[in-house]
Amino acid sequence: MTISFFVLGAAVLLSALAVVLLRNVFRAGLSLLLCFFGVAGIYITLGADFLAGVQVLIYVGAIGILLLLALMLTREAARGSPEGRLVVPAAVLGGLVLVVLGFAVWRTPWKVVAPALADLPSPQPTTEALGLGLFSLEGGFVLPFEIASVLLLAAIIGAIVLVMERK
Repeated sequence: MTISFFVLGAAVLLSALAVVLLRNVFRAGLSLLLCFFGVAGIYITLGADFLAGVQVLIYVGAIGILLLLALMLTREAARGSPEGRLVVPAAVLGGLVLVVLGFAVWRTPWKVVAPALADLPSPQPTTEALGLGLFSLEGGFVLPFEIASVLLLAAIIGAIVLVMERK
């Protein structure tokens, strides 16, 4: 588990750097999707299966795909990002932030007492307990969830009607 955590952490770090450093916007978007998948994998290694599922559904499935579709529909994506005039000030500001963070890490008295691995409880799946807490008939949130879904459906239908061309 520890090895997979560090491998996924390295993959997330490299893909996050690729998002920032790649000039091709579409490739940067693909790196962002890889970063989202890596974070979901880290959640799994930490025993947070519900967060991993939500990460994949929302960030990879909705936001990532929407971002890639928007990039594919724009003409500027093939050309890449233009040279920025603020590269030097951004680099100086980033260096200052890095120095401040390094100083804070260096001056912080770290008193970490790590418990033995045998004393830690094993990770338990949380999805079933969260599902029962959210959607149980007694004390759950079934009615607000259904009302919100009907309102969202009405908003989507209204948006489609508004953008339809009249014949």
